[in-house]
Amino acid sequence: MNSNLHNLPRLFIEQPLAAGQPVALDASQANYLGNVMRLGTGDEVLLFNGRDGEWGAQLGKIGKKKGDVVVKEQTRPQEQEPGPWLAFAPLKKPRTAFLVEKATELGASRLCPVFTRHTNSARINPERMRAHAIEAAEQCRRLSVPEIEAAKPLAQFIDGWPPGRRLLVLDETGGGAPIAEHLSSLRAASGGLSFECGFLCGPEGGFEESELDALRALDFASRVDLGPRILRAETAALSALACWQAFLGNGHRS
Repeated sequence: MNSNLHNLPRLFIEQPLAAGQPVALDASQANYLGNVMRLGTGDEVLLFNGRDGEWGAQLGKIGKKKGDVVVKEQTRPQEQEPGPWLAFAPLKKPRTAFLVEKATELGASRLCPVFTRHTNSARINPERMRAHAIEAAEQCRRLSVPEIEAAKPLAQFIDGWPPGRRLLVLDETGGGAPIAEHLSSLRAASGGLSFECGFLCGPEGGFEESELDALRALDFASRVDLGPRILRAETAALSALACWQAFLGNGHRS
């Protein structure tokens, strides 16, 4: 294999991966490798599927609409990537795509679209969201792709939330504890290990007061504050994920 693996294109593949395994490329993958990356027979790529680690592979035939590769050797074993869940009110299409991409890069393990009273986008395309997440995972060298939940109303989302996982509500009213203080206490409680939690980010207009009242009543939820500035919804969500990385994720070093 190429000694500089960071320079090789990466593809997410649904099927199992093992040495000697032939893998058929779909049209978009063949187009990316052949026309965008200008690769041909014998060139090397990296494959991952979220279960079997990362593998080096060699291109066989490649055309405009199809191609194939042969799996050669494992370059990284599968590792756990225990990131937080991110629940968010859907935004307009380009901003939702941006949020999904960056949340994937920042280690979110599950993405949960949630409809609130002030949500200004009523349409969600889970397949498009997954495609954006896959592209981001390929680029950032993750070994997994975040799960994409079906969109649901806030009340249904709350009912389905696992009580053992802490829910941190991004409260723009200033009623929560500073996020650094809260994540620091979670890190202390977990002995410096990753702590199972999730973030809930509201829409541009914020949560309605009745929604905040319902969230305040939950024993598994805590309100957190991101500071004095009014942040756009996607900025708030990504800021929270970046803080999680610093205190509990890959950015934390004990």
